[in-house]
Amino acid sequence: MSLFQDSLKNQNTMTVAWELVPGKGAREKSQDRVLTSAEKAAKDNKIHAVTITDNPGGNPAILADYLGTEILKLGIEPIVHFSCKDKNKHQMESQLYALDRSEINNLLVLTGDYPEIQDDERRPKPVFDMDSIHTLEYISKMNKGLEIKGRQGPVKFQPTSFFAGAAVTPFKATEAEQVTQYYKLEKKIAAGAQFIVTQLGYDVRKFHEVLQYFRINNFDVPLIASLYILTFGAAKVMNQNQIPGCVVTDKLLRQIETEKSEPDKGTEKRLLRTAKLYAILKGMGYSGVHIGGHNVAYEQVKYIIDKGEELSVNWMEFVSEFNYPIPRGFYYFEKDKNTGLNTDKPVKRDKLPLDAPVGGTYRMSRLMHSLIFLPDKPLYKVMQSLSKKFDGSSLEKPFHKLELLLKVGLYDCKDCGDCALPDLGYVCPMSQCPKNQRNGPCGGSYNGFCEVNPDKRCIYVRSYSRLKKFGEEEQLRGSHIPACNWDLYQTSGWKNFYLGRDHSAVSAAEIKEKKNLV
Repeated sequence: MSLFQDSLKNQNTMTVAWELVPGKGAREKSQDRVLTSAEKAAKDNKIHAVTITDNPGGNPAILADYLGTEILKLGIEPIVHFSCKDKNKHQMESQLYALDRSEINNLLVLTGDYPEIQDDERRPKPVFDMDSIHTLEYISKMNKGLEIKGRQGPVKFQPTSFFAGAAVTPFKATEAEQVTQYYKLEKKIAAGAQFIVTQLGYDVRKFHEVLQYFRINNFDVPLIASLYILTFGAAKVMNQNQIPGCVVTDKLLRQIETEKSEPDKGTEKRLLRTAKLYAILKGMGYSGVHIGGHNVAYEQVKYIIDKGEELSVNWMEFVSEFNYPIPRGFYYFEKDKNTGLNTDKPVKRDKLPLDAPVGGTYRMSRLMHSLIFLPDKPLYKVMQSLSKKFDGSSLEKPFHKLELLLKVGLYDCKDCGDCALPDLGYVCPMSQCPKNQRNGPCGGSYNGFCEVNPDKRCIYVRSYSRLKKFGEEEQLRGSHIPACNWDLYQTSGWKNFYLGRDHSAVSAAEIKEKKNLV
């Protein structure tokens, strides 16, 4: 029996998860605080699970898995954040089986924050071998009983019982950022996400937006909103974009700054603000909330739940208090002037300006693509024939070097051998995205620019703009790019494409299979 999972299935229950953040070290006060908080929550019936972060902000902390086992002994369910930044596929599988054996089944699968520079002034190498979609797919396979090719034949392992969720952010400033977030959301649900948690923001119309997106697409998956008890210090850090994906506008920051001068330093007002947002989210139809905050006491969380439930009867009265839009920010739906929320009618995006320039390189890439990468074109057959002829011959290296000469100059190619350029508007995710995201953006972009390299646009802003220029942005919605096959590293991407060795062959086979089923 799972209290967390059962509560999500019960439409009359507002599921509550409380986020606890373990710190660095093994026997520090931060670890004791996490366990003490979890113990208090376990003695009450107001909280259905506690969530444990995985190296938030890109900083190392004690393993969430271990604390999860300790919390489980206290009598409350943990939700372990499972990020992709530090682990390759093999490490993920090992960790997942260890979690399953420990009877920790609730996971929140995340891309993860880019590793920070540590005390030795050296940034550790990020991994990002699989993105959140690949990880969710793998977990789904494990839940069915993972099958592998053993030396003596196929081997099937016992099924796991993970209940895995994922995240989405509706709090994006530009059309390209927001739409590609929703495209990736669809892929996460298709990959097996069993619940979705929003990232942090305070614009109630944006909270309503993602809920409307769920409704028009008939997603039958619980949606949980992230709430944060916002102190001035935390608000200032988020306002400066020092915590990726968390949005606090200038207007909200100024309001919180005035509150800190009160005798209780604004505690009463920030708790009431969070309770009102709880009430609004319940009234809207969210399945639950995910409550966080720095050094939050259980009694404060309990107050938010009780007060939020009390206020939820009249939730519409508080909507106007959460008018914190990103200046000139994009909304997916037209505004409902009567409620201050959204209609179910999407805005007309075809008339909106592009969020990134489209230069001559992409136009040339489109031309070359149409000549040599489409099976019905004569040059496709020529290239396929050359690839077969050069494969394993003395001409293979010169053929590969010619490819690299062109692709390094045009796309900063990293020679992965499993090229995703044609899928993403000829923007390379392996060289131009620090997190190597092949199926959509992470949640950390800011006003269209990259979380890690803030002087560069997010590759999905560029990709979406390029494709939209030619009315093809929906290509990003339907594409699915498997994790990079490192067996192809430093081999010819052209040859692998024409000989059916890269991910495009898998995609073509999937399309053919789907057509045969219709």
